[in-house]
Amino acid sequence: MKKFVLSVAFMAASFLAFAQENEPKKIELTTQERQLVENSNDFAFNLFRKARGVSNSIMSPLSITYALGLMNNGAAGQTQKEINEVLGFGEAGADAINAFCRKMLTEAPTLDNTTAAEIANTVYVNSGQNCILQQGFIDKANQYYDAEPQSLNFYEKQAAMGIINGWANDRTHGMIPMLFDEETFNVDAVSYLLNALYFKGAWTYKFDKEYTKEEPFNGGEAVPMMQQSGVEYESTWNNLYQAIHLPYGNGAYKMTIFLPQEGKSIDDVLSQLNGSNWNFKGWKNEISLKLPRIKTDTFLPLVDIMKELGMITAFTPWAEFPYFCNSDVYISNMFQKAAIELDEEGTEAAAVTVIEVEKTAITPYFYADRPFIYIISEQSTGTIFFMGQFTGREMTSAIQAPSIQKNSSNDDAIYDLLGRRIDSSFKKGFYIHNGHKFLK
Repeated sequence: MKKFVLSVAFMAASFLAFAQENEPKKIELTTQERQLVENSNDFAFNLFRKARGVSNSIMSPLSITYALGLMNNGAAGQTQKEINEVLGFGEAGADAINAFCRKMLTEAPTLDNTTAAEIANTVYVNSGQNCILQQGFIDKANQYYDAEPQSLNFYEKQAAMGIINGWANDRTHGMIPMLFDEETFNVDAVSYLLNALYFKGAWTYKFDKEYTKEEPFNGGEAVPMMQQSGVEYESTWNNLYQAIHLPYGNGAYKMTIFLPQEGKSIDDVLSQLNGSNWNFKGWKNEISLKLPRIKTDTFLPLVDIMKELGMITAFTPWAEFPYFCNSDVYISNMFQKAAIELDEEGTEAAAVTVIEVEKTAITPYFYADRPFIYIISEQSTGTIFFMGQFTGREMTSAIQAPSIQKNSSNDDAIYDLLGRRIDSSFKKGFYIHNGHKFLK
């Protein structure tokens, strides 16, 4: 009996020690960093509104931030400005992105011993191209992103694809097994920049598989619906939606679900959410919860989406990446693959974002073959002398001079260039203006 009591006491002490060791930690942020996180979350919502489509989808805004943050260290001018603004870092710039990415990379994995949150970055450089990375870029890639550039001959296509696909597979624990295939891998790229994000968390309050059963979803096809009751969750509701926080492990990570009220849509909810108001403070109540199992993977082309969000120059021949390598380059492609599996035990999710870099293949062009505006100015002051437009039509003025009306009752009347009537007595040495006679 004494041995049993001692065993129970030892187990209780061990559990208490583990619980204390796994107390939830916090990533400490400065006031500026908190604002930057809020702005970054605005980017997340803007991205999701543009990219979500109409079917099941999963994407990682943070993975895009890492990939672009890494590439941004090679950028300058308008190119860098647009990247900063789209990501939500504005005037804080590349240094702020680097510092934020470094802090998340080092601290996110340490917040919960039972939850995996892994961030990895790499840069592959095509040894078959004459592209030498700038030392400043290499230093920042290592310092902030743990991304040691690697040389790889892209023209040895199968071998190069195998190495890059293998990296993605390893960093996502098999969730993204194939990043490239024969059609998507570009042997002429000078570089590929990659970010991989992996998450695996067990629910703080797991579902019992015994209660999972097929139920209609949205009045249609049946899906495996997990069920749970008697557990307190933080939740809120209003006329637009119900929302709930579902914690993982020690609570350092959570899933937040927004469920539109009957008659409302996902678009309705998204129109009211932003980087500052999504993370609600609710009330803890016992909730009768039903949640479907989820298994989704998504391929997300990003070039057009990023252009719509305001990042344009990086994808053009005018891109400025002077600090990336010794050649003029631009972003020729950008995409993300992501996947998620959610079941009674918890959630596993992964994403890989790819930035493809090519040499600027053509001389930047300026073909004035459509209507345009032109300005003639004095350079030192910027004073505008002339402004005009060319539309391709006949070279006639679109601004009409005042018409000169001839008095039909007096065919002998004379008018000057301003349309003023000149009395016929002008011939005799006089003319009349505003009722007054003047000598010629």
